[in-house]
Amino acid sequence: MNDTVKPHRRITDVPPLDKTADGLVNGIQRHFLRTLGQHSTSTDYHYRYRALAYAVRDHLMENWKSTKDAYEAKDGKRAYYLSLEFLMGRALGNAVLNLGLEPQVQEALNTLGLNLEEKIEHENDAGLGNGGLGRLAACFVDSCATLQLPVTGYGIRYEYGMFRQKIINGHQVEEPDHWLINGNVWEVERPEYAQRIHFGGRTECYHDDSGVQRCRWVDSHDVIAIPFDTPVPGYENGTVNTLRLWKSAATDEFDLGEFNAGSYPESVAQKNEAEHISMVLYPNDSSENGKELRLRQQYFLASASIQDVLRQWVEHHGTDFSQFAEKNCFQLNDTHPTVSVAELMRILLDDYRLGWDEAWAITSKTMAYTNHTLLPEALERWPVYLFGRLLPRILDIIYEINARFLSEIAKHWPGDIERQRRMSIIEEGDVQQVRMAYLALVGCFSVNGVAQLHSDLLVEGLFSDFYALWPEKFNNKTNGVTQRRWMAWCNKPMSKLISETIGEAWVTDLDQLRKLAPYADNKDFRAQWAACKRENKQRLATVVEKECGVTFNPDAMFDIQVKRIHEYKRQLLNLLHVIHLYDRIKRGDTENWTSRCVLIGGKAAPGYYMAKQIIKLTNNIADVVNNDPEVGDKLKVVFFPNYRVSAMEIIAPAADLSEQISTAGKEASGTGNMKFMMNGAMTIGTLDGANIEIREEVGEENFFLFGLTAAEVDATRGNYDPNAIIAADVDFSRVMELLECGHFSQFEPGQFASIIHAIRSPDDPWLVAADFRSYIDAQQEAATVFQDQDRWQKMSVLNTAYSGKFSTDRTMQDYNRDIWKLEPIAPNGLTR
Repeated sequence: MNDTVKPHRRITDVPPLDKTADGLVNGIQRHFLRTLGQHSTSTDYHYRYRALAYAVRDHLMENWKSTKDAYEAKDGKRAYYLSLEFLMGRALGNAVLNLGLEPQVQEALNTLGLNLEEKIEHENDAGLGNGGLGRLAACFVDSCATLQLPVTGYGIRYEYGMFRQKIINGHQVEEPDHWLINGNVWEVERPEYAQRIHFGGRTECYHDDSGVQRCRWVDSHDVIAIPFDTPVPGYENGTVNTLRLWKSAATDEFDLGEFNAGSYPESVAQKNEAEHISMVLYPNDSSENGKELRLRQQYFLASASIQDVLRQWVEHHGTDFSQFAEKNCFQLNDTHPTVSVAELMRILLDDYRLGWDEAWAITSKTMAYTNHTLLPEALERWPVYLFGRLLPRILDIIYEINARFLSEIAKHWPGDIERQRRMSIIEEGDVQQVRMAYLALVGCFSVNGVAQLHSDLLVEGLFSDFYALWPEKFNNKTNGVTQRRWMAWCNKPMSKLISETIGEAWVTDLDQLRKLAPYADNKDFRAQWAACKRENKQRLATVVEKECGVTFNPDAMFDIQVKRIHEYKRQLLNLLHVIHLYDRIKRGDTENWTSRCVLIGGKAAPGYYMAKQIIKLTNNIADVVNNDPEVGDKLKVVFFPNYRVSAMEIIAPAADLSEQISTAGKEASGTGNMKFMMNGAMTIGTLDGANIEIREEVGEENFFLFGLTAAEVDATRGNYDPNAIIAADVDFSRVMELLECGHFSQFEPGQFASIIHAIRSPDDPWLVAADFRSYIDAQQEAATVFQDQDRWQKMSVLNTAYSGKFSTDRTMQDYNRDIWKLEPIAPNGLTR
């Protein structure tokens, strides 16, 4: 009898994956037949997409494990990016690109008679964001992985993302975006790391075993936060970081006693209430219920994430927090997660029984705050009564933070009661409010804006009192976007030409694009560049025809404004120019005419009446213009419905003219402006947000500037007379006459009265009329230059060549150098 015992193999001992096309074919077939249980005769496109996605995900999993192992072995400093929004878009193409598997995947699919672009179309956008804020967060985590920085993203796994926008009779109609309806191949549920989140109840004080007075949160109504992890791959470097999204669930499925008593609705009420927290992205907070749900979401994110980080710390270091601040940093993306300051204090004080000073020293050295707005109304404030009812223990801690802070102000400015009132975290009034941005300013060691002008205006205006107290806290971190998604993936013709011309290093070092600049003077290169742009324009024209039923001529100027619909972004100014062009055509003023296709896209917040009116006006103007035979191909206008990440991947490469026309001093940064610039579009814009830095990089001769500066905007207020401006400008008067006579609302009398009133109001905060003439002149200059295609293509090449500053790789290096101070860690010694 043979007594030899075979050694056990660990469950993790698996052979490495075959990265060849044949290996991928085997993976796709295996998942299609065995993971998904499909029959060999099945032709369902959805399951074919999933089989491909699973096969690609297998390769991510290997790198994901290696990355986690490397981070744990190094035990270095870690950073955590807390954001209520992550607008990730589609994952398949990004994964294929970053894994360096695109040629093998294409070959494998060809072998199977399948098409990669077709499969990608079956993936729903992960629309977990409203716009720039969420897309920025997505670009940030991409760049952190490419730079091999140990950064984890934390967010909420909304069941329904940003609503799907339909246009019915010109009006925006919101439909639920159930992006998870078919599941999500890319996530892994981790119930073993679930966290308990408190709401309601009360604070109870007691004395511990040492006689020290302590507090605890009791009689609370708890929910469970369940983490779902999404892999975030770096570019061809073996690193896969983690985006952890929290789903809310009830602590118990239902109250069995209620159920047995026949009260089924009551028995499941707690479950339903708990699950609502992660059901819908950013509820409309115009109602009391909306406000409460939004506050619940913010605390849910903060508490789950901070508990998770502390759980990991205790697992590896025990309850010794003396090194915690040196090894951890929380980056708070805007005011939404700033309740984290008080939550970290609560856990350290109540759960781990640290003293106040020790807990505050840790908290104030680990929290960093990014501000994304110059609009005071966008800085979140919560009624104290609501805070006290939902988060009583957190409110106690905020009161204590504020009391100690006001004492510090009193020492710094003795007797200045007015300054104390201005700077207090608690705003007095008929209804007391908790100022969340002020909590961040007090509790964070770093406060940054997202463009140089934005950061300057923060310290000069919105946060000037805090800057006077703590100037060392404030810094600027100009935004960026990832060139992997926004060039290498979405603009294949141009990317191929660039790589053939200067090499491929630009994919991870965007400053390499400067090598393109000399080619702007090369006629043959410009011709190839123009051919790439035309191919991209034809692609967009095909989509516009399908989505809007309007034919775009690829030889016309593609004039594009896509972003959230908001008055300060001034889509309305764009529309006034469109009416002006229409009026010129109707009057026969078309000598040396430049044909133009105008595309406007974006979603309006469901409760934002004026934004919805702007969408309606856009569609009405488009209906008149596109159906007038006298206008023909000289001018086309569309409102592109349901603007989203995957749509922008087609729009950005096709743009000739990028509209960045916000009122100066209102846009924090912008990132669409950067995507368009990278893809060779010219910017027409004000000196606002990152436009200033874009113009500095590309040169004023390659930028169409118009409008008042931020200082001039401030100086204009108080003596602004739009009616005089309109009366003095013949073109403007004609535009207003067409609006006011109902030409664009012939069967809807009075439809646009609110818009007309806003333009003519001396109290218009966006100063639309003030910038009209300057904007019209800049548009005419752009039209004239476009006719000289040699000059236009040269400007286009230079815009791309000088876009290097606007990579999130640079942005993340800035954050890391000045705020996080992390050491890059390469799994298995791999670097690109």
